[in-house]
Amino acid sequence: MKIYDWIIIGGGIAGAAIAYELQQKNFTVLLIEQDVRSNNATRYSYGGLAFWSGTTTINHQLCEEGKIRHQVLSEELSGNTEFRELDLLLTIPVDMDPQKVKEDYTRFATPPKLLTTQGATELEPLLNPEAISGALTVKHGHIHPGKTTQAYLQAFLRSGGEIEIDKVVTFQNLEKVQSIGGNSATIKTLKNTYYAANIAVCAGGFSRNLLKASGINVPIYFTHAEIIETQPVDLHLSTLVMPANLQRFQLESESTKNDELWDEPGNKLGNILDPGAVQFLDQSLRLGQISYVLTDPQSNMDATNGEALLRDRIKNILPVIGKLPGSFHHCLVAFSKDSLPLIGSLPEQDNIYIFSGFSNPLVIIPPLAKRFANWVVSSFEDDIIPQLSPERFGRGNW
Repeated sequence: MKIYDWIIIGGGIAGAAIAYELQQKNFTVLLIEQDVRSNNATRYSYGGLAFWSGTTTINHQLCEEGKIRHQVLSEELSGNTEFRELDLLLTIPVDMDPQKVKEDYTRFATPPKLLTTQGATELEPLLNPEAISGALTVKHGHIHPGKTTQAYLQAFLRSGGEIEIDKVVTFQNLEKVQSIGGNSATIKTLKNTYYAANIAVCAGGFSRNLLKASGINVPIYFTHAEIIETQPVDLHLSTLVMPANLQRFQLESESTKNDELWDEPGNKLGNILDPGAVQFLDQSLRLGQISYVLTDPQSNMDATNGEALLRDRIKNILPVIGKLPGSFHHCLVAFSKDSLPLIGSLPEQDNIYIFSGFSNPLVIIPPLAKRFANWVVSSFEDDIIPQLSPERFGRGNW
């Protein structure tokens, strides 16, 4: 019976980064991912890196550390993450006052600059000037999320890590195992049973239900996100376009007020549409997104209606791009009650950890994964990881 030091559940950027960092500490690490071809939130992300968006001491520090980390990742991992800087354009609808919208952004570490409608269209010629009253702009980092994740995974494998394509069904603690001098945990998958001294759940939007199937309640939630992806095209989108009045965070906040509703799989707790677009270096585009709060992770989505809604809203802002042929996709996106991730061991489960619920994932996962690996070997007194423990909500609020 092989007992790993760590088993990581989930192969998105969170699982890939933490697996890599733990492997660098000379642990024996197994990563279990359910899909041969990624079908997760990382795969369908815009790839944006909002280094400018810190609003608290923790967020500001992690954004700064994330910027430093991303600047060296390609070289460290021996894989091109396509890290670059581009202009973020936050469009303001015609029925909103640009000055008031600008005031809402003064709380960020680097407040975006206000542009007139003419200034916005000069920066992004594909914009429809009749759909906006202006826009905000700020320099924004960008990576290819899929290539970054693959770079982490390949570096992890080269360091001696192992990957299994399998679906985790449940896990639980076992009695003490003499060979490791502590508790062990068992993971049951569709194909096998695995054993580890520690488990890290990095399953994104599937984390809540996976933990619940194992008898563990954690205050983590998920939306169903819908996007359109195109093949490489000849036209050029100069900026990353998103709405200035993002509704996603308000939707997430409202949907976590009654945790009991999340234990009923048929509940519909709201939906929003935040139309945006980004073009990658290979000239392909991702367009999105619609976010639905449906408490069943296996909910069947109406792809035809979703794509029509997305295209209608995107064509209003970016007429040419909204008409491009593309494939429609759906994934789960995890979030927490306070927009900060859940990181740390679970109550009464000292060797079962969570690393999920990131609202600004691509920026802060690389520095947090490194911090986590240092923290678990007790060689680094971390000033952030303990503050992100699930315990911060108090068990009575779960």
